[in-house]
Amino acid sequence: MRRPRSLQGRLLLSLGAVLLVIWVGAAWTTAVLLRHEIGEVFDSSLQETAQRLLPLAVMDIVGREEGDVASQRLGAIHGHDELFTYVVRDDKGKVLLQSHAADLSVFPPYGGPGFGRTATHRLYSEEALQGTVRITVAEPLAHEAGVAREIQIGLGLPILLVIPAAFAAVILAVRRSMRPLRAFRERLETRSERDLAPVASDDLPSEVAPLAATLNALLDRLRAAFESERSLAANTAHELRNPLAGAIAQAQRIQKETGEPYIARRGADIEATLKRLTARAERLMQLARAEGGRLRLDRTSDLRDALRLVIDDMHRSVPEERLSLRVPETPVMSDIDPDAAGIVCRNLVENALGHGSPSSPVEVTLDPGGLLTVSNDGPVVPPETLAKLAGRFERAGTSARGSGIGLSIVSTIAERIGSPLTLRSPRPGRQSGFEASVRFATTGKVEVTTWS
Repeated sequence: MRRPRSLQGRLLLSLGAVLLVIWVGAAWTTAVLLRHEIGEVFDSSLQETAQRLLPLAVMDIVGREEGDVASQRLGAIHGHDELFTYVVRDDKGKVLLQSHAADLSVFPPYGGPGFGRTATHRLYSEEALQGTVRITVAEPLAHEAGVAREIQIGLGLPILLVIPAAFAAVILAVRRSMRPLRAFRERLETRSERDLAPVASDDLPSEVAPLAATLNALLDRLRAAFESERSLAANTAHELRNPLAGAIAQAQRIQKETGEPYIARRGADIEATLKRLTARAERLMQLARAEGGRLRLDRTSDLRDALRLVIDDMHRSVPEERLSLRVPETPVMSDIDPDAAGIVCRNLVENALGHGSPSSPVEVTLDPGGLLTVSNDGPVVPPETLAKLAGRFERAGTSARGSGIGLSIVSTIAERIGSPLTLRSPRPGRQSGFEASVRFATTGKVEVTTWS
């Protein structure tokens, strides 16, 4: 039989097998000892019966009238099963006295005092008056075996009840002992691929604790490696800001100072390229923030403030009629980091501005339940493309501008705060357009909506 792979199964199988062997061995030893003790008890009873009956038989025989030596059979006062039968004989073998149920064929010729055995009976013989009066008491072997069997059954039946109870107790004990391991496994299973914090292992048995410590040490090394990579990306993007800003200023200066149209066009191209590189560096910093930063705080803040700040900043480069914001008049409190909420809003709005219809406004809506929705008009995105848009470096079309990681950043943040990014095209209730939504966790009661 193949051993089970689980530790719990192996413990149950091993403990069950050991207990079963111990119980079988103990039962067999008890049965052998019990049979021996029962035999000694019956032999003692047989000997005592013979020694008590012999004086009475001698008195009866001696007290008979002279010449009256005929065999006598004692009558039974009440009908009963006679377990001990006996015969009294003289030195010639003549039967002088016998019990009422004695079968003479059971008694072999007298062979001297002591114990004897036939195929069916256990015998004990004793003599008196210098061997002239001899008594032999017989007991059926079946009686002794029957008594031993009844006692063994009486002892064995409780064991048959104890064995299942003991197995159940073993199962419960093993499962209870394995509870910390199951809790440790469940804590590991609920972890996301971005949660590399040490797993609590204080309640683990000492035999398994080193394994948990090794696992936590590995998680620490992995977290350090990932944080190093994120820090490199964030620091690199941050350090590029000033040089890129200086290069853009130089390109703009070249355009103003040159009198050659060709050089001015090349300066404008350089400026546009540098601005795209700046936007790409900004996206890299946002991606590092989304993957490595703490997104939920110990305090709450009003999500409306973060969204208004983002929209007001974008109105500097986007006409007001192209971008509208609707938020409730009552605060929408959440423990989400305002910076993370702003990154989500900015990326969704920039995606809508870059891929939507230029003649239709982008609508940004936050409801009291924390649902942020960004929608715009435009061509319908095919379902197969829609399913891949949240992937890194995916664009709605080959001619679309942008880095291709804006929606990926939003998806990463949404996943880490426990709310998936939902993409729809066309917009609900419309024949065209695109809608993206993320739900931020909020605190407090949701009141009747009044928009501002």
